[in-house]
Amino acid sequence: MRNVITIMRKEFARFFGDKRMMAMVLLPAVLIYVVYSFMGSAMVNMFAPDEDHAPWVYAVNMPDSIAPLAQAGGMNILHIGAGEVAEIKERIALGAADLCVVFPSGFDDAVAAYDAQTSAGPAPNIEIYFNSTVPNSHSAFRGMVAILDAYEASLANKFDINRGILDADKATIEDISATLIASMLPMLLLLFLFSGCMGLAPESIAGEKERGTLATLLVTPLGRSELAAGKILSLAALSFLSGLVTALATILSLPRLFGGAEDMVITQIYGARDYVLLALVILSTILLIVAVISIVSAFARTVKEANMAVAPLMIVVMVVGVTGMFGSAQESAVYYLIPLYNSVQSMSGVFSLEYSTANIALSSLSNFIYACIGGFVLTKMFNSEKIMFSR
Repeated sequence: MRNVITIMRKEFARFFGDKRMMAMVLLPAVLIYVVYSFMGSAMVNMFAPDEDHAPWVYAVNMPDSIAPLAQAGGMNILHIGAGEVAEIKERIALGAADLCVVFPSGFDDAVAAYDAQTSAGPAPNIEIYFNSTVPNSHSAFRGMVAILDAYEASLANKFDINRGILDADKATIEDISATLIASMLPMLLLLFLFSGCMGLAPESIAGEKERGTLATLLVTPLGRSELAAGKILSLAALSFLSGLVTALATILSLPRLFGGAEDMVITQIYGARDYVLLALVILSTILLIVAVISIVSAFARTVKEANMAVAPLMIVVMVVGVTGMFGSAQESAVYYLIPLYNSVQSMSGVFSLEYSTANIALSSLSNFIYACIGGFVLTKMFNSEKIMFSR
């Protein structure tokens, strides 16, 4: 164990003494923060309504008690008949109209007669139709709901909004932004993790072979299993460090990602449990990636050759990452046994807040097992004269 610790200290000294290698580990974390912040700003611009746009509201039976409030809020009111609602809804779906508000006939009288404690029937209901994918329409919807909520508060809950209405397009920008995040971030995060690992393993193994220091170590009385264990444990520790930095960058950037759109959306709340699960997935994924890259690097004779051999794996990582953009996270536990794909599914589930803790635990455990298998293979390669002394 003393020899293993000596090898680990040597690896740590080489890593922390090389500013270039430290930059390779820190750079993905910086990129995550910058890219996520940029995405937050882009989402604000994507979903922000036109600043000088005055919403056009098509109203059915809008009472005199509501119309002045809506007009004071900067809305243009167009009174229509009940028979025109279907046509206006089609225009809203096409983005040609902002909002349609349908009041029940005799709204003011019905509100005055309704008592939440004694009335047998339901409260008067206002139907609001809008298009959540059009910023102007969604902004008009939020403005109208705010006006009606303030009016309702003064009447002690005398009416409802969109009670039982399924086609009013209740999908909000929160749903849209959550979908975008759950689909895009796992791919970006996986790419950043892979890029960070590429700066560790090739230099530690192929770089040692290229400089001849690995051959020198192999002919010393130091046991090869001790050398392999020291290399594996040091790479594991450094990869954990890289994963921790990346996890912290992700956690710190999530509020900024949503905070940029704070005026537009209700921020998705991630709890401590979500952060812990995300960090666990990231750390286990990094161990797996390091194990794979280490095996590839052990076959290479130079760092350049190792990087060239690892490059095709980047394509595989990109393809696997893209799969997270199609649909929600898988529910079957079988998918969480597939290397890398399980990490994408786990991260998608965490980001969308729709996940199974058991599946994420299974994914992380399988990644750790695969990493241990990779470490065993790497140990066997260190015992091979043909592989280790090939120049």
